[in-house]
Amino acid sequence: MANSNVDRRKRRFLLAATSVAGSVAGVAVAVPFVASMNPSARARAAGAPVEVDVAKVEPGMMITVEWRGQPVWVVHRTKEMIDSLPKLDAAVADPQSSMPMQPDYAKNEFRSIKPEYLVLVGICTHLGCSPSQKLVPGEQSGLGEDWPGGFFCPCHGSKFDLAGRVYKGVPAPANLKVPPYTYLSDTRLLIGEHSKGA
Repeated sequence: MANSNVDRRKRRFLLAATSVAGSVAGVAVAVPFVASMNPSARARAAGAPVEVDVAKVEPGMMITVEWRGQPVWVVHRTKEMIDSLPKLDAAVADPQSSMPMQPDYAKNEFRSIKPEYLVLVGICTHLGCSPSQKLVPGEQSGLGEDWPGGFFCPCHGSKFDLAGRVYKGVPAPANLKVPPYTYLSDTRLLIGEHSKGA
């Protein structure tokens, strides 16, 4: 009888010790596995906001930066470019950016926080091609004498004005997307974070 009780205690002890050892081994295996599911530093950086200094971007010029693997255009519009926008309201499909895909600060005739700086994702809303910048109006653009300036997608012929608004009667269903952005100063933008109050 005494031996039986000793055997039971030994079994319980061995069972408890085995359970503890198994749990420790399980945690030791699980920690690296769970850690491997966290995004890498490179992946985190790819989704991080991008700071852009526009101080050297002259009026009429455009620069391209990369954010989340997408081209983002920053256009420093001239007074003439800005003044041309209201004249095109009847020619574009969504003149006030009423479609819900845009941030509130893009729901105006300039589609921007400040009229002089346009910030757009440079991807056509039709099939994801990258339109060409045709900022210069008229014959120099290669799109005819009456071209007012804007963007042209050569893949299927979609046209966008100098606010990224899509023209009527082209394959693209919506205006070019305005990414989230905010101003850090008069000449520094942060692409990837919404403007406060938006």
